[in-house]
Amino acid sequence: MFMEKVCIIGGSGHARVVADIIACMINNGYDAQIIGFLDDNPEKTELLGYPRLGDLSCIEALSASGACFVIGIGDNGIRKKISEGHNVRWFTAIHPTSQISSHASIGEGTVVMPGSIINAGAHVGRHVIVNSGAVIEHDCLLADFVHVSPNATLCGNVSVGEFTHIGAGATVIQNIKIGAFSVIGAGAVVVRDVCDNKTVKGVPAK
Repeated sequence: MFMEKVCIIGGSGHARVVADIIACMINNGYDAQIIGFLDDNPEKTELLGYPRLGDLSCIEALSASGACFVIGIGDNGIRKKISEGHNVRWFTAIHPTSQISSHASIGEGTVVMPGSIINAGAHVGRHVIVNSGAVIEHDCLLADFVHVSPNATLCGNVSVGEFTHIGAGATVIQNIKIGAFSVIGAGAVVVRDVCDNKTVKGVPAK
C-alpha cells in the first residue's frame, strides 16, 4: 500500500488546525504520515509535536523524496504564490466530521474543516479553505484561493470569485454572484450580487 508523506507549509495557527485535520484523517484510517512542516521562521521548531524540516527552499528536495504538501496559511494571496511557484503534489485535507456529497468536487490542496457541509453539485476549487461549520449548498461554485470563514452559509447556486473572503457567520442567499478579490464582512447577509474588488458588510450587506 502507498502511504502519503505529508508536509505542511506554515507554522502558525492555521497550520496547527491543518495538522490536526490530517491527524484525524489518519486516526480514521487514511493511509498517511505527517513528516513535519516548513516555515521561514527558524524560531518555530515544532507544530503539534511535528518537526520543522526547514524553510520553503526545501520544497523541491522533499518532493523528490516522495512528499506531498498542504498549505497551512490563511492568506489567499500567499497560498496562490506558494502553490504556483512550486511544481509538487498537493494534499487535500478533509476532516472526517465534514459532510461532502459524492456529487460535489473538491480541488487539490483545499482544506475542509470540522463540521462543514458541501452539498450535491457544488464545486470547490484549488487551495480553498472551507472553515469549521461552513455550509456550501447545492450547485455553488467556489473559485481557487477562496476562504469561507466559520459558520458562513452559501445558499444554493452561489458563485464566488478567486481570492474572495467570506467572513464568519455571513449568509449569502441563493443565486448570488460574488466577484473576485472581494470581502464579505462577518455576519453580513448578502442579498444582491457583489462585483470584483468590493467589500460589503451589514444586514443587508452594502
